[in-house]
Amino acid sequence: MLSDQPLWIFGYGSLVWRVDFPHVEVQPAYIEGWARRFWQGSPDHRGYPHRPGRVVTLIQEPDTICWGHAYRIAQNQTAAVLDHLDYREQGGYDRVDIDIHLASGETVQGLTYHATNENEHFLGDASARDIAEHIMSAQGPSGTNLEYLLELAAALRNMNRADPHIEEILIHIEMDAQIQRSS
Repeated sequence: MLSDQPLWIFGYGSLVWRVDFPHVEVQPAYIEGWARRFWQGSPDHRGYPHRPGRVVTLIQEPDTICWGHAYRIAQNQTAAVLDHLDYREQGGYDRVDIDIHLASGETVQGLTYHATNENEHFLGDASARDIAEHIMSAQGPSGTNLEYLLELAAALRNMNRADPHIEEILIHIEMDAQIQRSS
């Protein structure tokens, strides 16, 4: 990425609803060819090393788009923001340069963080029911795994961009909650 260009960060997980870095602009945005999946273990935020939670990562999937938020960073804050995000996303995530399609219609070069199946915390694919059960039982220093799921789902719904993977997990959580209420 050229240093004289503004830095854009694409957030698709907690960065959609829990932004803790300075930015000068935010827009709904999407990336192409990537799907959001609850396949990454969280040993440091929504779980612990001995019992990781599940958080989202990006999986390459043709003909798919993933909605989130794009944040433009002031040039004089780029290094500090990247240092902060490198620390926040340390549990198996790496930076990836990516084209970000802004809601304004503009496409910008930016970066996002994603975890590949080669990192030690990658949990991989599982059924929506198994993911829901895992999320319901996990918590860590940043809070419950359920909070992460619910906040992300609410933020995407507020953008009118509900995610099918997330919605399927929520169906299983609601079904389990109904069973518990009727017991």
